[in-house]
Amino acid sequence: MEVKTPKTLREAITYFSNPDNCVAYMAAKRWPNGVTCPTCGSTKVRYDAKTWRWQCASHHAKRKFSLKTGTVLEDSPLGLDKWLPVVWLVTNCKNGVSSWEIHRAMGVTQKTAWFMLQRARLALQGKNGGKLSGEIEADESFIGGKARNMHAHKRAEKIHGRGPDGKAIVAAVLERGGEIRAQVVKTRRKPDLQAMVRENVEAGSNIYTDALKSYEGLDEFTHQVVDHAETYVNGQIHTNGCENFRSLLKRGLKGTYVSVEPFHLHRYIDEQAFRYNNRKNMNDSERFDLTVSQIVGKRLAYRELTGHQDDEPF
Repeated sequence: MEVKTPKTLREAITYFSNPDNCVAYMAAKRWPNGVTCPTCGSTKVRYDAKTWRWQCASHHAKRKFSLKTGTVLEDSPLGLDKWLPVVWLVTNCKNGVSSWEIHRAMGVTQKTAWFMLQRARLALQGKNGGKLSGEIEADESFIGGKARNMHAHKRAEKIHGRGPDGKAIVAAVLERGGEIRAQVVKTRRKPDLQAMVRENVEAGSNIYTDALKSYEGLDEFTHQVVDHAETYVNGQIHTNGCENFRSLLKRGLKGTYVSVEPFHLHRYIDEQAFRYNNRKNMNDSERFDLTVSQIVGKRLAYRELTGHQDDEPF
């Protein structure tokens, strides 16, 4: 059977409605050099077309395995005809796609759709390819609702002072012409922001920031500052790239997801960073291929996701 990658969402839905197409595509992406047993690595496996499973010739536990074994899809009762279009959407929708949209489009419950999206976001997390270098922008942003838009009881619950109290802080570093890396940090103080910069940026690089004093002391870099009270751009000194990413992130959080709990925020940041980093060098089909190639070796259980891993079974 010819294995192809759909070019559009419509093609993806049509192509992956055939279970044999799903198996052929996933097997080609997961095992480009031939199917191997995920337990022992043996190439001596036999495929059962009736159950869409393989069986290893070696005698050991877990001889039988499927395409989902050892991936973010493991133990999911949903078919690949539902999973693959969802992965396509979360990979390519510029402002994200909500669990309620998936619920309506795929005919699953909203709870199931939310779990699917969180597992797909885990697949979007790739490996960092070393430190960033060259011209680097560094910036930070507050994520959270505005006090004036909250009901009185919510405002009393979340806002206990002035400024950023009750909000999450997202710091980002961007290599111009390269990738962005973003993460949640505890504070805007020097230890947190400078640790994030040093962890991700090669010493000697040119770093451009705003006038926040927490960036003072990055002596191993060529550090230049733009004071936003005076101007936003001074030649090459600006943080417009980071601010572009921030606007996309907030657009997704406020317009699509509406309400994101702080302990899940890093997953949504990873999602937006994946799309941002691959927006110019890949088309929709190529981004989808990349995501599918990253599903192996990752697992996200519902109990872990919801913080119930130590609770009694329910």
